[in-house]
Amino acid sequence: MYEALFEDENDIFGGSPKSKFMDVIFNANNDIVRMELEKMIYKMAAMETVLEQNGIDCDEAVKNVKISNGAEVENCAKSIFIETMGNILSQSE
Repeated sequence: MYEALFEDENDIFGGSPKSKFMDVIFNANNDIVRMELEKMIYKMAAMETVLEQNGIDCDEAVKNVKISNGAEVENCAKSIFIETMGNILSQSE
């Protein structure tokens, strides 16, 4: 239903979520971008910590999930690009 939003040629924003994210982080207020990227890093660090505490190698787990659920991972990444971009833009107004 919303798949067209994620395709470059059909994207109402004129690019993929990843390309627009890159545009935003390189052109938005530096302090806001730094805060959002820092939040992302700490979130990733927390997830890695949980995996490692449960005896799971993070890099291996990521590789396996990408192989077995590639489309789902890709959609999740696109959603994260859009969410983070929205957070940056909403604080930049």
